[in-house]
Amino acid sequence: MARPPQKEIVYNKLLPYGERLEAEAARFLEHIKGNLARAVQLQELWPGGLFWTRKLSTYIRLYGRKFSREDHVLFIKLLYELVTIPKLEISMMQGFARLLINLLKKKELLSRDDLELPWRPLYEMLERILYSKTEHLGLNWFPNSVESVLKTLVKSCRPYFPEDATAEMLDEWRPLMCPFDVTMQKAITYFELFLPTTLPPELHHKGFKLWFDEFIGLWVSVQNLPQWEGHLVNLFARLATDNIGYIDWDPYVPKIFTRILRSLNLPVGSNQVVVPRFLTNAYDVGHAVMWITAMMGGPSKLVQKHLSGLFNSIASFYHPSNNGRWLNKLMKLLQRLPSSVVRRLHRERYKKATWLTPVPESHKLTDQDVTDFVQCIIQPVLLAMFSKTGSLEAAQALQNLALMRPELVIPPVLEKTYPALETLTEPHQLTATLSCVIGVARSLVSGGKWFPEGPTHMLPLLMRALPGVDPNDFSKCMITFQFIATFSTLVPLVDCSSVLQERDDLSEVERELCSASAEFEDFVLQFMDRCFGLIESSTLEQTREETETEKMTHLESLVELGLSSTFSTILTQCSKDIFKVALEKVFNFAVSNIFETRVAGRMVADMCRAAVLDCDAAYDDVLHDEELDKELLWNLQLLSEITRVDGKKLLLYREQFGKILQRTLHLTCKQGYILSCNLLHHLLRSATLIYPTEYCSVPGGFDKPLSEYFPIKDWGKPGDLWNLDIQWHVPSPEEINFAFYLLDTFLQPELTRLEQYALGELEMSRDDVQQCLAIVHNCLIGSGNILPPLKGERVAHLVPSLVSLEETKLYTGVEYGYILDNSEDDTKSLFLIIKIISDVLQFQGSHKHEFDSRWKSFNLVKKSMENRLQGKKQHIRALLIDRVMLQHELRTLTMEGCEYKTSHQEMIRDLLCLSTSSYGQVRSKAQQAFFTALGTYNFCCRDIIPLVLEFLRPDRQDVTQKQFKGALYCLLGNHSGVCLANLHDWDCIAQTWPAIVSSGLSKAMSLEKPSIVRLFDDLAEKIHRQYETIGLDFAVSDQFLGTCLFFSGSVITLWLVTPSLSLRNYENLVNMLLDCVEQRNLPWKFEHISIGFLSLLLRDDRILPARAIKFFVQCLNHDAIVVRKVAISAVAGILKQLKRTHKKVPICPYEISGSPKPSSIQAGDRADNQWLHYNSQSLPKTKEAWESCLTLAQGELGESAGKSSAEQIIYDHFSDPKFVEQLIKFLSLEDRKGKDKFNPRRFCLFKGLFRNFDDAFLPVLQPHLEQLVADSHESTQRCLAEIIAGLIRGSKHWTFEKVEKLWKLLCPLLRTALSNITVETYNDWGTCIATSCESRDPRKLHWLFELLLESPLSGEGGSFVDACRLYVLQGGLAQQEWRVPELLHRLLKYLEPKLTQVYKNVRERIGSVLTYIFMIDVSLPNTAATKSPRVHEFTTRILENLKPLMEADEEIQNHVMEENGVGEQDERTQGIKLLKTILKWLMASAGRSFSTAVTEQLQLLPLFFKIAPVENDNSYDELKRDAKMCLSLMSQGLLYPQQVPLVLQVLKQTARSNSWHARYTILTYLQTMVFYNLFIFLNNSEAVNDIRWLVIKLLEDEQLEVREMAATTLSGLLQCNFLTMDGPMQTHFEQLCKMRLPKKRKRDLASMGDTIPSGDLVKRHAGVLGLSACILSSPYDVPTWMPQLLMDLSAHLNDPQPIEMTVKKTLSNFRRTHHDNWQEHKQQFTDDQLLVLTDLLVSPCYYA
Repeated sequence: MARPPQKEIVYNKLLPYGERLEAEAARFLEHIKGNLARAVQLQELWPGGLFWTRKLSTYIRLYGRKFSREDHVLFIKLLYELVTIPKLEISMMQGFARLLINLLKKKELLSRDDLELPWRPLYEMLERILYSKTEHLGLNWFPNSVESVLKTLVKSCRPYFPEDATAEMLDEWRPLMCPFDVTMQKAITYFELFLPTTLPPELHHKGFKLWFDEFIGLWVSVQNLPQWEGHLVNLFARLATDNIGYIDWDPYVPKIFTRILRSLNLPVGSNQVVVPRFLTNAYDVGHAVMWITAMMGGPSKLVQKHLSGLFNSIASFYHPSNNGRWLNKLMKLLQRLPSSVVRRLHRERYKKATWLTPVPESHKLTDQDVTDFVQCIIQPVLLAMFSKTGSLEAAQALQNLALMRPELVIPPVLEKTYPALETLTEPHQLTATLSCVIGVARSLVSGGKWFPEGPTHMLPLLMRALPGVDPNDFSKCMITFQFIATFSTLVPLVDCSSVLQERDDLSEVERELCSASAEFEDFVLQFMDRCFGLIESSTLEQTREETETEKMTHLESLVELGLSSTFSTILTQCSKDIFKVALEKVFNFAVSNIFETRVAGRMVADMCRAAVLDCDAAYDDVLHDEELDKELLWNLQLLSEITRVDGKKLLLYREQFGKILQRTLHLTCKQGYILSCNLLHHLLRSATLIYPTEYCSVPGGFDKPLSEYFPIKDWGKPGDLWNLDIQWHVPSPEEINFAFYLLDTFLQPELTRLEQYALGELEMSRDDVQQCLAIVHNCLIGSGNILPPLKGERVAHLVPSLVSLEETKLYTGVEYGYILDNSEDDTKSLFLIIKIISDVLQFQGSHKHEFDSRWKSFNLVKKSMENRLQGKKQHIRALLIDRVMLQHELRTLTMEGCEYKTSHQEMIRDLLCLSTSSYGQVRSKAQQAFFTALGTYNFCCRDIIPLVLEFLRPDRQDVTQKQFKGALYCLLGNHSGVCLANLHDWDCIAQTWPAIVSSGLSKAMSLEKPSIVRLFDDLAEKIHRQYETIGLDFAVSDQFLGTCLFFSGSVITLWLVTPSLSLRNYENLVNMLLDCVEQRNLPWKFEHISIGFLSLLLRDDRILPARAIKFFVQCLNHDAIVVRKVAISAVAGILKQLKRTHKKVPICPYEISGSPKPSSIQAGDRADNQWLHYNSQSLPKTKEAWESCLTLAQGELGESAGKSSAEQIIYDHFSDPKFVEQLIKFLSLEDRKGKDKFNPRRFCLFKGLFRNFDDAFLPVLQPHLEQLVADSHESTQRCLAEIIAGLIRGSKHWTFEKVEKLWKLLCPLLRTALSNITVETYNDWGTCIATSCESRDPRKLHWLFELLLESPLSGEGGSFVDACRLYVLQGGLAQQEWRVPELLHRLLKYLEPKLTQVYKNVRERIGSVLTYIFMIDVSLPNTAATKSPRVHEFTTRILENLKPLMEADEEIQNHVMEENGVGEQDERTQGIKLLKTILKWLMASAGRSFSTAVTEQLQLLPLFFKIAPVENDNSYDELKRDAKMCLSLMSQGLLYPQQVPLVLQVLKQTARSNSWHARYTILTYLQTMVFYNLFIFLNNSEAVNDIRWLVIKLLEDEQLEVREMAATTLSGLLQCNFLTMDGPMQTHFEQLCKMRLPKKRKRDLASMGDTIPSGDLVKRHAGVLGLSACILSSPYDVPTWMPQLLMDLSAHLNDPQPIEMTVKKTLSNFRRTHHDNWQEHKQQFTDDQLLVLTDLLVSPCYYA
């Protein structure tokens, strides 16, 4: 019995031969199942397995998932096993993975009960590939795409992980979560990828409840946006989306919104310093949107409230006058949110229920929720319509919003559109609004219950859009075409006005529509007039005829396309009556004018073609004209376009067509016969192809009488997928006969002539040959689908395989010769021949690239008109028909992996000949055809490679340079297709690589020709870029074979393919390449190429042959630096291959430390990791102590084991003093002056040497090291640093005696090196020490740490050496993270007295070191306190020393001379020095540490406020600049809610300060702080009141600058809706404004000018400033309260000075910002107010 298919492609049933497909699909599937199972059982993954999995994905493309659920599960299990085979070649793994992703894509088809997939194999694969230990050494080569494929694969498998997976994952990755280390990033990335979030509610305790609190706690407590925070957010977003209603997000909402707002990186206030990491690590907008959408709804409306707040606070950024790099993010937010809400609504209301958890009723979005959402976002969207980045995002947002609430969205859009259609001066307004209206078109036309009056707007819009068809403005023209086409597809153009008399049951709107529909005819005719105008304007007769330009310009062709498609859409959609009128008009136009054939002619012909769909009248007249050439050409063109219609209509005119063709095909004029060939082409196509004949929006057309069919009901109606009833054109026998008659008459004679010509029996001129070929070509592409496939045998034996690889035949509606050859150096004929060959090879009725572009455009149209809310394929009927047609073409094209037959072989060989011909253009065209052909046929590459390589053989004398180049191009391949030089297959590589290298000896090769040199460079570069490690052996596990039995049922006796074959190939290839290099006179270029190839052949599962190892070791001392670089990496890789494995011993931390095992998980310094800490009392200084010191059990390298041959080679070379001397000489040369850095490749080389051979080479090296350290040159120091780092890391497993000896040698070296450190080398030494300490046990490096801590700031060698020492020390300690608290304490104790350093560079370095010392002091959730130094204790001590500065009142000047006086300076000077260092520390930690220690830093704030300068002036000294920078960074910090009152406390206290600088700086600090923590403040009403009080108090400050700044701050807070302009505030300001002014004194007392202004004046000024702040706070609109305030303000225009200035500034700003939309804004004012205002804005006082 047949089980129901999972999900098939419905469009297949609608094809005219749909009923045949059932059987075909069943046959195909059987084939696939049988052969796939067989391939796997025979363990033949290549070619069998790969071939049949590819066939399976073809099957899915053709029939969808048309197999039963059981089969589906089996396919998935089979592929899962295949993907996770451990040593699988990467390219095969990717192939399998892509198919598996495709099978898992629709997760609703399989529930968790049907399928369970383990997670570990995937994790192991990711770990092996993405975090590969050997890739950086060049032992593995992975393609770039592998990462995204693997991640998508995990995403697809995630829903099916078992229920215990979550707990297992947490156990696996929790140990990685160390926030000071890069492993944190890895852990969080893994969690984000793997954690399953779709478990059903009853399993939540095994799912997210295990980790949610821990992770959200972590997220809340981190303040400085480390790299992994974004991944955590992505995880939360996914969790929220999958479990709507099961998690209570309310407590976190203010924090979430604050962080989302921060990560938009909007600029606040002036001259703000941006922390660079906020830009790079910001949240991904897509995920933030998912998170917001998932939290909406539910009983508390908290999220909606915050969302409105978010848009209120950022609305003004959307105004088109603002621009910046943050704009893209804002636009993305706008576009994603509505579509995400629509997706959620669809899921809750329309989607079929599946096994995924449904949203509980209580949390579904209500209609009220939707309305609120649309209302909060519509304002920004309307602003964004005219944004500088274009209106695309706004249009998409509007399309989705209109689906939800058309009545809120469409009216405002129309309000903007009507004026835009009228304006002539601003075309960009028109394009922007039209594209938005296109977005909402469907919602507009279908009206619906929310917005019934929608459709009435359609006709006025259409009529007004007509002037847009304008020959002078191209973009306007295109958007108008799109606009008209969109509306006419949605609406049947039928005149229904007569219905008004017949029926009386119509609604108001319907009556209105009926009477309006009378204008349709008028519209169509006007549109045609416009089009004719457009055509006439594009005829440039004389210029075109003279300049032989065959092509139209790009723009013209676009307009032509727009014109023809719009016109045909209109004609498809109109009723019989309108159609007749239109046809009449077109016919008259066409017959009465003659256009030049190239541009205008094509446009007219297109219009005619559109019009001819149903009429026969047009033919007769055209057929009789045979007069002049121009007219003849014109008529031919019309005719050839007209014949692109339904084949049945053509049969009536058979004879006439025959006559015409006989007369015109052999015209001598080239244009003439080309048009005639076109005619032939179209006739053949119309007669033989299958295609739908109509695309109306309603089945059956509109020709029924109005009484029974009422078109208005069909406005914007979706097509019904189940009764589309498409009218197909299927070729009838007569048509096929007609086609064959044409072919016999016109093709046969041409072929015979060509054959005779080729044999030399017939003379023909070049033009004749071209004409012949043109006719052949057109016949071929016209009737491609009825010609039989090429005959010939299959070319066998290209691939050894035990599984049948035969092709499956598809039925494409037709049952199925000829071949040709020719030669000559006539390039134009050759072009045609190439075209013909490639079409014979590929063409079956439609072209691949045409199909691809149609598929793309289909998807675009679908997007612009789809209804995402309801879903379920509710598309317009024309779209659905198009999709069915595409399905048909897809089937005709899927003949891809065609069998490779002998006739194909001959043709591909012909193409190869042409590809190496002597004309460049012919070569390049032939090569394109050649590459496409290679991509089409199975395994043909293996057949062709030897033929191509023939041209490169060094012993051939007859190859020309042209042929040589052609062959190289053939190897190189084009950018998308196959690259012959780099097939992933040993046989092919073993042929091509040696051939490329030895072609250097060929006669045709000359390195003087730049084009050839470039070709070789490209080849080498492409091979290096595309090479992926090729597998040597594949083993299939046994349980896996069990899975296959389900498919085939029969067991096959196994005989294993031995891996030795590919191994032999591998070793042969290495030896051949080595032979090539050793040829005597090989040019240097090829030597380099071949060494490059050899380096690609290093592997991690096979050691290189000894001969190659010897070669590479010798290359270390090669003359060319390129070769040396390759050799260094290669030898490092070889040493990795030779590494001995160490035994691992499991240990239990609880036993060692003797502490009990805790019950709950806790991080931080605990009793059980105490023993790992560095403790100077118990350092391992003796052999016994060393060996008892665990962490790494020692593996002795037994000398008795003897060395392998490979090791012997290396040993011999490196024990040879001469070799080493030469090597060191080379390594200490400089490569690029000033650009060199510490080179990790060289470090790996030395680390490998010392790891594998212990200290065997130390004696030889020692003298060199001592020599190097004495030389202070940059490059020698770098070389020394690389060797020392290698030594320290390589000595990890040495015995104690060896290590002790090593340090005796190293300590003096390091001391010397560090005292000779220079500007160029300090970076290298820092890297050297950091690398040495990375991931090492600090107790085993105690010599190094004690050395570094001796006395970092000794002062010997000046400030620079001190700074460098600290830098190097910091590098070492930072790598150790939490394991060295004791050292950190020692260092802090040492540094504290030295904080008052004089030198700037030392201060900066100390600041940075302090950051690291306190880095570990963090407060993370459930973490025990760490033993590291505490910020708190440190700050207390510092404040004690800064007391003298705090208490002093006068301005703090930086009057410390940069020198260390002998005598002690007073406390104050010491304080200032200390303060400078502290500032450096705070600045350094702002970007690095995890949480800002707010409480401690707050105590320093008043001091900074006092110092920070007010003006922007760079001439200030360091102290002030730093203070300013520090404040800027601190104000951007993220605050915890409990810190808010503390900060406000400090601000209020400073507001009483008597330095006006401090009061001024508070305000700037406040602006940034509030915006960057907006919702956290809003959540705390007390804080809001405090801030309001603070700002209003400072408005009355006696210092003018402070008052003005307070006004700016106030208007900013009003603008982001932090404060509202309420009654009490307004009255308060109005009261202040009424303060009496003091009497004016006599003018002659000039001395009075300096006095402090009286208190009343200040208060009055405060009032005016308050009003002006309110006015400036809404720069882009006019709220109801504004007119009155403006009137109040204008009364003060003649007040004394500071007031008058303020009023003027305010008015001029108001004018500037409201000028653009003044017409709208005027409405808000009364006439009297307008009078006063106009008077003010243009009165002389404005210019005063």
